[in-house]
Amino acid sequence: MCLNGWGGKLADQLLPYLAQTAPDILCLQEVVHSPASAKDWLTYRDGDHVLPQRANFFRDVCDVLPDHTAIFCPAAQGVLWDGDAKVPSQWGLATFVHKSRPIIGQVQGFVHKGFEPDGYGAHPRSRSAHGVRVYDYDTERAISVTHMHGLRDLRGKMDTPERALQARRLLELSAAVAEPEDFAVLCGDFNVEPESETLEILKGAGMEELVTTRGFLGTRSGFYEKPGKFADYMLVNRPAEVVEFDVVYAPEVSDHCPLVLEV
Repeated sequence: MCLNGWGGKLADQLLPYLAQTAPDILCLQEVVHSPASAKDWLTYRDGDHVLPQRANFFRDVCDVLPDHTAIFCPAAQGVLWDGDAKVPSQWGLATFVHKSRPIIGQVQGFVHKGFEPDGYGAHPRSRSAHGVRVYDYDTERAISVTHMHGLRDLRGKMDTPERALQARRLLELSAAVAEPEDFAVLCGDFNVEPESETLEILKGAGMEELVTTRGFLGTRSGFYEKPGKFADYMLVNRPAEVVEFDVVYAPEVSDHCPLVLEV
């Protein structure tokens, strides 16, 4: 499963959904980790942009997936607010792998900029990526999954040199963890349109994109009210081995829809 968790804004819906589905591998973007606070909720402030944040979203997902190995990959550490008090808080993505699936390789890196230790940084902000190579006893082979949260450009989702570079960096990270015989997956909230250069670069490397080729009309839930309903994508190197792929429109657990792949 691949999902942008929206910072845990819909935790009351999302956490039970994850506990029920318990995917073998969960790629989760937009994860908040505030170990300095025991609070459930803090506030993000960026000028006029004020949002509630699930302060320990990473901890919460760990709690509902106790049989998974959890890896948090921060992109930046900034400040959330508890009233007038500043709370240091990390922001990034996380990967959860069921403990029955041995992790036999990992790679972590950045597809845009680098780690910001003293604030979330100027837009477009740092973006991290993480890949795992997991052994599957059912098929007696390895599966490699690498995900990223693509940069958000305040001007929109148009092609830019930075987006092209992050696509190439994603491929480099995947190549660093995957072996040629692996079933390989690239996924995440790419923050681009279906006809983007990003997807062309990834498809040019031999990957097939599943959202658009299987007729889905978007990956955003009803909580997303802006135009443009595509953001999240999943690509595989061996589409003939896909048993099932779905964009889950209900229940709504974020402003993004979960992407679920069975191989």
